[in-house]
Amino acid sequence: MSERIRNAFKKSNAFIGFLTCGDPSVKKSLEFAERLIEGGIDLLEIGIPFSDPIAEGEVIQKANIRALSAGTRVEDSFTLAKEIRVRSGIPLVFLTYLNPVFAYGYDAFFKRCKDCGVDGVIIPDMPFEEQGEALPFADRHGADIISLVAPTSKRRVCEIAAKARGFLYVVSSMGVTGMRKEISTDLKSIISEAKRVTDIPIAVGFGISSKEQAREISELADGVIIGSAIVKIIEKYGEDAGKYLYEFAREVSEEIKTRI
Repeated sequence: MSERIRNAFKKSNAFIGFLTCGDPSVKKSLEFAERLIEGGIDLLEIGIPFSDPIAEGEVIQKANIRALSAGTRVEDSFTLAKEIRVRSGIPLVFLTYLNPVFAYGYDAFFKRCKDCGVDGVIIPDMPFEEQGEALPFADRHGADIISLVAPTSKRRVCEIAAKARGFLYVVSSMGVTGMRKEISTDLKSIISEAKRVTDIPIAVGFGISSKEQAREISELADGVIIGSAIVKIIEKYGEDAGKYLYEFAREVSEEIKTRI
């Protein structure tokens, strides 16, 4: 397990923020990452733009389109990660899909992750049973492949959790990413099952959009993942989103941390 990822969960509940590389530009993505870090996120997910992001809702799909239209490529995500790493010790995790990783080459991709200071990779369209194809290369270069557990995975929760690395990503709701007014999944039982077989941190994502929701989730899990709400701020304010991202990150971070 990446030491940086482990440390992100040590002191309190972790706030994991997400942005899409290249939305609206790679230069702005660096600025936005810095503002989120200053605001208090504990781990940063960087989305590698892809033409068919099947796990994403409309907000992040549009971010992928904006980034690709601006000419962003896989190599730009590595460049962004490296620039962030120079400035910060925050854990970095890529959110990508299997096609870009396969096309880049497993060994070359995970070697670049190591070179650029990326600690883990989330690949939503790679089934747990198929991770063996990429794991040897991830292990060789010290990257965690982050496993996801969906509400439909109840019979497989323990199997997946027992072999999870970095942190276990619990999907809060059925469907794709996106802001939701309420989350009705029985997260307590899923998290309880997972904790019976693993001591790695458990973070919940998909649909969390407010500091109030973040606080509720933080009472159950070790970490809270927010993506669409952050990307929506970037969509709304464009190149001027920096100060709004900082304010959002600070508010959510304070809400999570004050309950400790």
